[in-house]
Amino acid sequence: MNLLTQVLHLVGSGAVAYITAANIRDPKSRPNLLAGFQLAESGSVPFLEALSKRAAAEGDEWLSERLAKHAQDEGRHGQIFAHALKQLNKQVIDFKSLPQKPDDGKPDERRRSPFFEAYYEGYDVKTMFMPDRIDWLLFMGSTYILELDACKDFVRMANALPDDPISLNLKKGMISIAKDEEGHAAYLREAMQRRLGYAKAEALITEWRTRKVNAMIAMATNLLQKGGQLPSMARDGVPSELAENPTKFNSAGESTTQPVAA
Repeated sequence: MNLLTQVLHLVGSGAVAYITAANIRDPKSRPNLLAGFQLAESGSVPFLEALSKRAAAEGDEWLSERLAKHAQDEGRHGQIFAHALKQLNKQVIDFKSLPQKPDDGKPDERRRSPFFEAYYEGYDVKTMFMPDRIDWLLFMGSTYILELDACKDFVRMANALPDDPISLNLKKGMISIAKDEEGHAAYLREAMQRRLGYAKAEALITEWRTRKVNAMIAMATNLLQKGGQLPSMARDGVPSELAENPTKFNSAGESTTQPVAA
């Protein structure tokens, strides 16, 4: 990573860190941030499960096992954020009930992400990102950077939370998530090195780090233009399954609640 990229990385990371910390501290904006995290974590589970099956079919049991574990972790992360929303008497909005375009005819901001538009610039996400056809190195390189940075981001946000009992439970959960993300980044880095060797793997990582820097700047610019306000992602109410099966965490940030049977 060259000097300019390093500087931009610091600037972009700092801007995003400030905005996310402010939003998670603020009781009014916290639900939208948590809802976004729940959608991202839970939404990745089917994709990772399908990738695990594909790796097994291709004879890579090592990768298949780690992808399966990754999927399980993301499902648990989604439960953590869903429970945090439940404690605020909120839940994720139902996107299926929303019109494709609001009355003003403009695209719904909640359906697009300036970050991912910039991160995957040049790739046709709709056709290239299917689990049965995505290039393994594209998946590994792009996901590695996201997981590596996520572990730091979640720790930073956890430390920004206030000290009330509800926030303390969320803090423990986010610390637990950060540990998982660190493990995901480690296996993805090893997976790249297994296929490419050390030097080429590092070159791929640098490519996606540069993309992440550009994407963070795009996201920060978009948020600053909106005064740091996040799109509305949460609505009032609590899903019945969460009301019946609350999630709690021990002092190490580990869930002590058994998952709901499928």
